[in-house]
Amino acid sequence: MCGISGVFHFDSGRVVDPHLVRRMRAVMTHRGPDDEGEFFSGNLGLGFNRLSIIDIVGGNQPMWNEDRSVCVVFNGEIYNFQEIRQDLQTRGHNFRTRSDTEVIVHAWEEFSEACVERFRGMFAFVVWDTRHRVLFGARDRLGIKPFYYHASSHTFAFASEIKALLQLPEIKREIDPSSLAEYLHHRYVIAPHTMLRDITKLPPAHFIKIKHGKVTIRRYWEAPLETDSSRRADKNLEELGDLLKQVVKLHLISDVPLGTFLSGGLDSSALVATMAQFGTPDIKTFSIGYDTPDSELDYARVVARCFHTDHHELRLTAAAFRDSLPTMIWHMDEPLGDEASIPLYHLAAFARRKVAVVLSGEGSDELFGGYPMYRTMLAYELVNRLPLASPVGGLLARISCEGKLRKYASMIGQPIEMRYGGVSRLFSKDQLSRFLLVASSSHNGAAAAYQRCKKAPLLSRMSFVDLTTWLADDLLTKADKMTMANSLELRVPFLDHKLVEFALRLPAELKVRGNTGKYLLKRYMERFLPGQIVHRSKKGFPVPIRTWLTRELAGFARETLLASNSASRQWFDASQLTELLDTHRRRDCSGQIYALLVFEQWHRSFVFKEQASSPR
Repeated sequence: MCGISGVFHFDSGRVVDPHLVRRMRAVMTHRGPDDEGEFFSGNLGLGFNRLSIIDIVGGNQPMWNEDRSVCVVFNGEIYNFQEIRQDLQTRGHNFRTRSDTEVIVHAWEEFSEACVERFRGMFAFVVWDTRHRVLFGARDRLGIKPFYYHASSHTFAFASEIKALLQLPEIKREIDPSSLAEYLHHRYVIAPHTMLRDITKLPPAHFIKIKHGKVTIRRYWEAPLETDSSRRADKNLEELGDLLKQVVKLHLISDVPLGTFLSGGLDSSALVATMAQFGTPDIKTFSIGYDTPDSELDYARVVARCFHTDHHELRLTAAAFRDSLPTMIWHMDEPLGDEASIPLYHLAAFARRKVAVVLSGEGSDELFGGYPMYRTMLAYELVNRLPLASPVGGLLARISCEGKLRKYASMIGQPIEMRYGGVSRLFSKDQLSRFLLVASSSHNGAAAAYQRCKKAPLLSRMSFVDLTTWLADDLLTKADKMTMANSLELRVPFLDHKLVEFALRLPAELKVRGNTGKYLLKRYMERFLPGQIVHRSKKGFPVPIRTWLTRELAGFARETLLASNSASRQWFDASQLTELLDTHRRRDCSGQIYALLVFEQWHRSFVFKEQASSPR
């Protein structure tokens, strides 16, 4: 895992300032503390920070082909690199290293833009082809690795993190009001937008090519939307087992110590169980709990004992939560109102003492129908077929008090696009109109995702929307930034695109059956895991933020958001802020308050400051 950066001027006579690229690289040292590299040639400058995982000696970058006509800077892992390497060798290509990076260089020579279709892994990379004067960049299919860029009429710049791009003096620290509205609605900003006008995210499964001053962006992969009901359940069960074992085995390739985040939920437990099937010795597992009563650690201990892992636990306090907020948000790069970022940051720091790579279970819920909300929305579909569903729902919404009852009543009679905008929703559109001082509509990336899957079955549509918005722009952003903040590589086996394609083609009844989500995955894992793990209710990554903001951190939240010089005073209505904080005393508003605290601290670090420098 690494950090990549670079600047490319369209005018070949304009020389890149080496000091600028070095500043970009220096601000991302945490992404690659083991080595660094650079390349400068006239109007092009490339920077690289390396976290050594595979071929520790020979994997330095930028990496060139034999005649130095093609080079690459690469962040990620190509898990099928050995297979690709063998194919390229039969086509006459010579390799000098054992690194997966080198297959990108030769695959570009052989297949040009189509090289990305052969890669199985997580990646963000940029290739420089000196013969054709082409700069080519790509991001993996699911968006596991970040790729930010700035494009003007005369310059293209890219980086693994926003703070690196902010080293360019031409980039203005101006907030996009539409992105702010989308953030408050979802608690994240959906690609291609970011919170800053001048910086863009390359969406997952896209490549970008710059040639003769022209920037071209294209999609190279789309998640399948058609389900396959032709095969028997036992055949799907067998294929799931084969794929899961194949994928986990690929994700275990490493030249450095490796472990697993273990929550005690089905997904992380499934990874540990599969690792154990390979006879992986001394599996290191890492779990986190809190200074409040909870039983999550108990479930993790059950799995750890079952597979005799080398198990490690960490407990997080409210004080640690508060004190680490500025550093965590500086590493996050863009506002992300997901409370689980804080425990993940601390767990990553804890795990890094023992390992350099961890596996994690992200993606399983989206693929196998694990979110309880999916079952709720499927139930609404039955209710909406009843006569008078829509007017009855409207009446209930009008007479209900503000809160969950009114929210759910308003969904009766509504199409899926109106009642389900993704797993995470914070401020309603009505609340935003009262809350924001600058009138602005959201970019509404969820609506764009729905448009792409409009002919798919209901469950497939919800999964698709979450895969392309919530997963990429919340879960995977959080996972990358919080682990790389601690120079720890995180791998997500469930998001291998072969497993993704298999799961998305499963019929709905093999994902959600009655009140059971992840039906097929649970049936398979019954062979290997205790029943109390397979059939426990979903908890996610629970954080006692409601309790903390009511007790230990109540004063902290009020003082931060209502300070006379706060960014919140600049962007949000003060009376609405006060009302929100008061309401939390009698009804849970912790998600909204936390998102505002994140925006406030992000604004201080990335907008107020002249340079995005670490607060540590």
